[in-house]
Parts: sequence; structure tokens; C-alpha cells
Amino acid sequence: MLSFPTTLTPLPEIIDGLPNISGWETEVLSVVNHDQPVFLPTTNIRLEDVNAVFAIALHMHQPTIPAGNDGTLISNLQYMFEHPNVGDNHNADAFAYCYSRMGDLIPELVNQGCNPRVMLDYSGNLLWGLRQMGRGDILDNLKRITCVSEAPPSEARTYQPYVEWLGTMWSHAVIPSTPIADIKLQIIAWQHHFAAIFGWEALARVKGFSPPEMHLPNHPDALFEFVKALKECGYRWLLVQEHSVETINGQSLTHKHLPHRLIARNSQGETISITALIKTQGSDTKLVAQMQPYYEAKTLSKQQIGSVFVPPIVSQIGDGENGGVMMNEFPSAFKQAWWDMVNNGGGKSGFVGMCGTEYLELIEAAGCKPEDYPTCQPVGQHQIWERVSPDNSQPEAVENAIQELKQINSNFHMDGASWTNHISWVKGYENVLSPMYQLSSLFHQKVDRLQQVDSAEPITRQSHYRNVLLHNLLLQTSCFRYWGQGAWTDYAREIYQRGENLLP
Repeated sequence: MLSFPTTLTPLPEIIDGLPNISGWETEVLSVVNHDQPVFLPTTNIRLEDVNAVFAIALHMHQPTIPAGNDGTLISNLQYMFEHPNVGDNHNADAFAYCYSRMGDLIPELVNQGCNPRVMLDYSGNLLWGLRQMGRGDILDNLKRITCVSEAPPSEARTYQPYVEWLGTMWSHAVIPSTPIADIKLQIIAWQHHFAAIFGWEALARVKGFSPPEMHLPNHPDALFEFVKALKECGYRWLLVQEHSVETINGQSLTHKHLPHRLIARNSQGETISITALIKTQGSDTKLVAQMQPYYEAKTLSKQQIGSVFVPPIVSQIGDGENGGVMMNEFPSAFKQAWWDMVNNGGGKSGFVGMCGTEYLELIEAAGCKPEDYPTCQPVGQHQIWERVSPDNSQPEAVENAIQELKQINSNFHMDGASWTNHISWVKGYENVLSPMYQLSSLFHQKVDRLQQVDSAEPITRQSHYRNVLLHNLLLQTSCFRYWGQGAWTDYAREIYQRGENLLP
């Protein structure tokens, strides 16, 4: 078990009807900022026995919408249950089971002698919505594979090597169009909420980050602030889509099955970096549903990082509930893959599954150094740094280079890249983006000033602050743009109006 300050008391999950997303910033940062190994003490895999590795993550999300009785904020999943004859709302019960089923599948496989692994990425909206709906049964099932204290005595710590939670933006905000001042608020809001549900020790184990829609900012200043916020919040690595990054020379990645060092350089010339695992290929839930990463890993062999030969890793993430293949075929395909591994090396040698942090800790214990990882940067940045000397960078020069590139190439943009590059998160959504930036600006103008005032209770622990923050973060939910104009943009305008009305 990881050690952390013993004076910390459990966090309340719901405060005055609101999710716990603020108020314990100092405590959260004290828990997550540590260098203790997370998986090394419990992993049952020896790196020297492994030829290649795969890692899969399941992404789960439901937005919060003002569509309850009298327009109250409810989960879209609740709305689906209450309106089963609209669209694909008949899938509500299947979705709910998908959010819970890992709590059944992992124990079942472990008890069968398998050595399964899975990474879980749940938005804060979804976690709050499940509690609002009275679906504590789903959260309790997840606690079974997450919290030591929640497992039966015979299973204590049994499931910890097999499951890794990934942090994310609390309200599923796509980072490139999230106001920079709110990026860290989104990250730390999720950490608050996760700790309140699963406990401090579980939060201390969350070291990887999953950006919503795999959307990576490519504007130098946005990327720099994102990586800076991740590191300040204790994260060691993030998952990135291979087509959202390029080599430092502007080429496609050639070592996509090795960890990379993502370089972030801002317009002032400052640099910061973080480890990235590369999610290969595009957006296709079937890749995870049919366990394609395992079968791809079986075609690979060890590769060299510095002076060390290590097993490569095939990393993949997909929606954990969307689509018939994921809803219906995934459980059998998931089980079949682990059974196959047991029959070929006992599940601990040859071609195996790992969690991201487990893999990185093992290869670094074997002598790999992050500075030896191949480097990458967001796609499009090479063209900027061709025009602006990184050693003599100034904001005006960077902005001039961006504008020049836009004139030369109509496809060049600084909107970021994701696994849904056929969808723009910016063009055509000014009616959502303008209010979103306006509410964020008002929030910081009025609330940041109050934080300078001495009071017996930190302002971030006050319910009024939490309510305003909630609306600010909710307005940044990607669904208000993903699903197009109409009801979803109407929801966004309503949340904006309520947020503005709440401002002091």
C-alpha cells in the first residue's frame, strides 16, 4: 500500500447536493505528488520473460444536462432511462451494465488463473451521474477492483495489479479549446471527486492521464500549460493518438510501440516534457472490443531504448460502452484473449498485457531513462519552429508564424488533433465557444479576486464557489459540440445563463 499523510480524513463525495470538485487542493496535491512505485511491489510479471506487451483502456462518459424535473442537472444516462423511445435511448440499461462489468470480469478471470489487465477512464460527469441516479451498485462494483478495503478478506489486494485508473478532465472537456486557466481546475476537480469515491490511497495510484477524445493541443502555449498542469498534479505520463504527434523533424512516428518524450515548448521558449504512450491507429471501438492490441503485440519483438532491450507496447483505448461490438462482443473476446495467454506462457511470459504505469516502472527499473525515449511534439509544430528559432522565441514571432502558415496552407490550424479529426471542435460552434470563454473569464475575474481575501474557510470549500465552478466546468463538456446544433447547444446556453446568474 502506498504511504501518504496519515492525518487525511476521507472526503465527502457529495456536498450540499454538489459533487466534491474543490476545497481540498492542498491535500490532493500532497497525495498525488510522490515518486513511490505503484506497480513494482505487486506486479507478477518479470520483464526478461516478455517479448511484447499490450495495454488497453476503456473510456466511459455521460454528460450532465439540464433536462431533469424543472430543468435540474441530471446525467444523460438518467435521461435515456426516462425517455426510452427517443433515439438509441433503449441502450441505457446496456450502457449501465458496461460501466459496472469490469467489477465482475476481472475477479472472474483472476479466479480462473488468468493474469488480466485493464485501464479505466471515467469522466467526473459519469461518476456523479451514477450517484445522482441512485446507482451506487455500479460504483460499489468498481470499488471492488479499486479499493483494498472494499475487497472481501480473501481478495484483499488481489485486484490491484490488474486494474489501473487513468485521470482525465472532470467534465470531458477537449483540452485545445478549454480556457487555459481552467485546464488545471478540470484536472484537479477529477482528482477530488475520485478520491471522494475511492479514497486517498486509490488516488495516489493514478499516474496516467487520458485526454478526452485523445485531443492534444498543438498551440505551443496551450500544450505547455497542459503538460505543466499534468506534472503539477502528479501525473507521470499521458496517452496520445499517434496521428496527433510528429517527430521533432515533422515526420510520422517510426517507433510508435515505444514510449516517447512529448516536448512542449511555449512561445517564450520555455520547455517541459512528459512521457507519452502512443495510442495506435484511429478511432475504432472494435480495436479494443476484439482485443486487436493483443494480436498485434504477438507480431512484435524486443526493441532498444538507449542500451536496454525492452518489449514494445501496443497501446489502445476505446469507448467502453458505445456500439454493438463493444456492448455485446467485448466480454467474450476479452476473456478469450486472457485464456489464450494462460495457455501460452501462463499469462506472465511471451506476449502479455500490462497497465501503462506498470510497463513504464518495469522498463525504467531495467535501466531505461525517459531522456532516452524517442521524442515527439504535436503535429504542425515543426512548421512553427522552422520559422521561429526556439532559442530566441517571442510570443509575437510565434503568432506571426502561425498566421503566415494559415495563409499558405488552408488546412493548417492550431485547434489541436484528436481521434476524430473529421470533426472540428471549433468551426461552427461560436454559439457555444463564445459563452464558454465568457463564463470562464467572468469566473476568474470575480472569483480569483475573492481568493485573495482572508477567511476562516478557503473559498474553494464554500458551496457557492463549488456551484459556480461546476457550471463553468460543465459548459466545457465536449458533447455540446460533438452532437451538433440543436438541443445540445441549447443545453450549453442554459448552463451558461445559470452560471452567469450565480456569479457574485
